[in-house]
Amino acid sequence: MDATPPPEAELIVFASDDMMLVDTCSLVLSARNIAHRIERRADGAASIAVPAELEREAARQLSSYFRENRNWPPPLIDSQIQPLSTGLPVLLIMAALALFYSVTGPYNSESIWFSGGGGNSSAVLREGHYFRLVTALCLHSDFSHLAGNVLIGGFLLYFYLQISGAGIGLLALLIASAAGNYINVLVHGPGHISIGFSTAVFAVIGLLSAHQIVEHKRGFGFRMLVPLMAGAGLLAMLGSSGVRTDLGAHLFGLLSGLILGIIFGLLPNRRLKNSSFVQTCCLLITIFVVLSCWNLALVN
Repeated sequence: MDATPPPEAELIVFASDDMMLVDTCSLVLSARNIAHRIERRADGAASIAVPAELEREAARQLSSYFRENRNWPPPLIDSQIQPLSTGLPVLLIMAALALFYSVTGPYNSESIWFSGGGGNSSAVLREGHYFRLVTALCLHSDFSHLAGNVLIGGFLLYFYLQISGAGIGLLALLIASAAGNYINVLVHGPGHISIGFSTAVFAVIGLLSAHQIVEHKRGFGFRMLVPLMAGAGLLAMLGSSGVRTDLGAHLFGLLSGLILGIIFGLLPNRRLKNSSFVQTCCLLITIFVVLSCWNLALVN
């Protein structure tokens, strides 16, 4: 609403050469029924004038508006990563898990795959079979176990690789998942068996939560807690029930992904993420580590 009080009774509360911002401020004042007038100058700048008795209230309303919207719109993520370059690796990984299950079958303690590659905490702690921390991710107890991990894990992994790139993202996931399995081994001690890609699924949730915290950091506050609460909610819904559910592996996978994601996010890695050479090297390292771990599992 524009008003035209006598010039001597007016005070300028806002001025800018951004006409869109001036119009927005005018809408804010109009929404509060504060009479005002827009003065446009020949150089393209403009100012907003209000009656002197309304100057304090107008300034307070504009200050409140800018304070509430100081972080809006959110910054765009400067990334050259293309969806197709990350969608294909996710499909290949999920297909590989399904194909591997067709070879190994459901859990069988006498099978060479499960006896050699299962997450046996006794073998890790007493015999140094650290390769089991990786090979256990590829094994599943039954088809429903596999299907849940493939569907949920594939969905979440696709979005994480959009942020990190296929190579760096998969290497980070492998490290976080293996770390989660190792912490789980230490906590449970000898005599615990753990298998499944679900540790990696929760590691992805941790990595995604860490990304939100790092990208939208504004000091500690409620908004920083939202990703953590979302991760905890998913842990409660997806990873804390069922006869064969390994809550420890899920929890420590989530925490490992969160910690690694925060460390990774604080590093100056934007250029690395857009480097095809770096992404390819990380992808090859990830494949090499997985294959090497299975080679050790089958020869031991």
